Amino acid sequence: MAHHKSAKKRIRQTVKRTERNRYYRTRLKNITKAVIEAVEAGDKEKALEAFKIANKKIHSFVNKGFLKKETAARKVSRLHKKVNALSA
Repeated sequence: MAHHKSAKKRIRQTVKRTERNRYYRTRLKNITKAVIEAVEAGDKEKALEAFKIANKKIHSFVNKGFLKKETAARKVSRLHKKVNALSA
């Protein structure tokens, strides 16, 4: 157990950050899953709608510092490829 004031604060910050990251990680999984499920179902409109939401949310996670810019771009690009494959 920590004895210094600064170490105790670090523990509190870590707990808070862990909870926040867990929330964003779960949210990210659910958002991408919604797009993939719509693509697998073959519903182009639903897939596009889910993709729009996913694109917006993933980029907002960059602003919050949860994802890096390139990671977000890669994830969005892969989802976009799957959505575009429906029209081909």
